Amino acid sequence: MSFEHPDGDQIDLSAVLHALSDPQRRGIVAELAASEQPRPCGSYAPNITKSTRTHHFRVLRDAGLIEQWKEGTLKMSRLRRDDIDARFPGLLDSVLGSGVPVRS
Repeated sequence: MSFEHPDGDQIDLSAVLHALSDPQRRGIVAELAASEQPRPCGSYAPNITKSTRTHHFRVLRDAGLIEQWKEGTLKMSRLRRDDIDARFPGLLDSVLGSGVPVRS
């Protein structure tokens, strides 16, 4: 199974801002930003259901904030920091360092 991701130059600011407007998704992005290592999706936000977590990851992926791929039975995720920083310099640092709660 392969996942579609927007090319770096096709990442849309309004989609990124929408994705980051949710505290759960900001929390996922903050966790990805804190580590350069990809992680399985199931290791994030254990307090929400799998279907809700899947929805949040899809919104993040469709916005171009994350890249996902399959490794065996795991769906791995990593932050596309280089692409986001190239397209919107300072955005991630501003959002993640803004003091806005990352989880509700």
